Amino acid sequence: MDSTTCIPVPGDRPYDVLVGRGLLDTLPDLLPGADRVAVLHAPPLKGQADRIAGGCAAAGAKPLLVEVPDAEAGKSIEVAGQAWAQLGAAGFTRTDAVVGVGGGAVTDLAGFVAACWLRGVRWVPVATSLLGMVDAAVGGKTGINTAAGKNLVGAFHPPAGVLADLDLLASLAPVDLVAGLAEVVKCGFIADPAILELIEADPAAAADPTGPQVRELIERAVRVKADVVGDDLRESGLREVLNYGHTLAHAIEKVEGYRWRHGHAVSVGLVYAATLARLAGRLDATVADRHASVLAALGLPTSYRAEAWPELLATMRVDKKARGSRLRLVVLDALARPGILDGPADTLLAEAYRQVAA
Repeated sequence: MDSTTCIPVPGDRPYDVLVGRGLLDTLPDLLPGADRVAVLHAPPLKGQADRIAGGCAAAGAKPLLVEVPDAEAGKSIEVAGQAWAQLGAAGFTRTDAVVGVGGGAVTDLAGFVAACWLRGVRWVPVATSLLGMVDAAVGGKTGINTAAGKNLVGAFHPPAGVLADLDLLASLAPVDLVAGLAEVVKCGFIADPAILELIEADPAAAADPTGPQVRELIERAVRVKADVVGDDLRESGLREVLNYGHTLAHAIEKVEGYRWRHGHAVSVGLVYAATLARLAGRLDATVADRHASVLAALGLPTSYRAEAWPELLATMRVDKKARGSRLRLVVLDALARPGILDGPADTLLAEAYRQVAA
């Protein structure tokens, strides 16, 4: 195992994000005293789940392997219910724990299962995707999807710790690794412009899972999120800035039936938010245009179907940041200066989308 970076996430229930290589065998250290550990995993990750289960058994905890559907198909109340049934049959108590092995969808589900079982048991996300490492696994937001939209049912339930084992990135398809970089780019625009400079200097290195640049990008993005969620666990204020680009992104995902990758939707959402801020007089054209150039350099999409706008707008109106009938979107006032655009006119929203769709 090489050197491990420990990034603390402060707050009422602090924990650490561990970034490094060869970390899977250290998982039992995060769950002392657990008699049983449920390991939720998607089918492609059974090998990693078996390894974690073996480590838990060696540490004296009885493992329970719980296979769940891959990607967003697993984030449903039906799948959560099946997991709870298995916890009940195995006699899980408040001293036991849940582990989620997978990308953002699996860790979201695992955290939600843990948050609700006996009103909250310990859990650890083992992020196997770049997206999971920098976004879903950090911050204690857990959730599932419903017919009304993405992540509308969930709970704030900080983990006991987070494992970001960089060795797991080698098994990712290149398209999935690059998709995760959209969340990294987001962190660059809202808080850490050095992220953008690293990507612009060498986009290919940013997408190389074996190279040092990926590690630096992950660590920088995790620090951005850790700083924000440590001050605002329940998204009552500052944490909203982490949703930059996500109002349109979540709408695209719903319209696509969750067949689009989250990172691809976020990429389009970032371009839309920047265009909206420019048209609203909040952001200068140079910074706005930089969004599309950075994302395109990574091979990420920057536009979406023009004819989808009516359905997208209707979905955006049930976004978590909305207040009554008023849409609220995170925008930039300058590089690394996020703010809120409250109640923009429908004509402004439509024109921004027209320019993105074009």
